[in-house]
Amino acid sequence: QVHLVESGGGTVQAGGSLRLSCAASGRTFSSNAMGWFRSAPGKQREFVATINWNGYSTWHADSVKGRFTISRDNAKNTVYLQMNSLKPEDTAVYYCAARGLRSGSYYLNSNEYDYWGQGTQVTVSS
Repeated sequence: QVHLVESGGGTVQAGGSLRLSCAASGRTFSSNAMGWFRSAPGKQREFVATINWNGYSTWHADSVKGRFTISRDNAKNTVYLQMNSLKPEDTAVYYCAARGLRSGSYYLNSNEYDYWGQGTQVTVSS
């Protein structure tokens, strides 16, 4: 059975940093795109960042561009989200996702992903 487990969330002051990790088990995703999404109270889930299978291609939402960086370590079957210069509006539950089909691309649409983690809470205080 496939599991994606996020870690690294917590509470931080505005301007601070956090590094989220998402460890996959049950199958390898070394040939698959992965992504991060977030859900804030009262808002729809939104795209944050995505990375292709080898890490050479990434895309970040405009709202986090220049502050967040997605990366991956295929040897560890893990994807990361480095979050710097955090703002109160970044407060949300962050989810990692993995696409089931192999491809060379990355994907911004949540419908393209087949596996999801349980989420990790990130709270940024002002």
